[in-house]
Amino acid sequence: MKPFIKEYTNDEQLKTDVSVLKDKGVNKDDVYILSHDDDRTERVADSAGANTIGFNEMDFSDAVGTMFSKKGDELRTKLEEIGFTEAEAENYEEKMDEGKVFLIVTNNADVNSYLM
Repeated sequence: MKPFIKEYTNDEQLKTDVSVLKDKGVNKDDVYILSHDDDRTERVADSAGANTIGFNEMDFSDAVGTMFSKKGDELRTKLEEIGFTEAEAENYEEKMDEGKVFLIVTNNADVNSYLM
């Protein structure tokens, strides 16, 4: 099952949606925030009570073998690791270049109905 992903320009709206997911019983361990700006990602994830996608969520052998030459490569690799295609990862990473922040939810088929 492919992860749910939604892009935001407004951090407050993202935090609101994370609250909705929690209220619906979505497991906190399945909710991630991802953006180009590590500080922003960390800040939004902390205040929303969500996770960031780091090496601890990736298969350790893949992480050890992967040295990132730049931020975009790292973000694309993280997206591919959790189930997106290379083309999708490139598309999402380009949007992060433009300042978008993403909410990603894994292991939950009902997220679309929660965030209408």
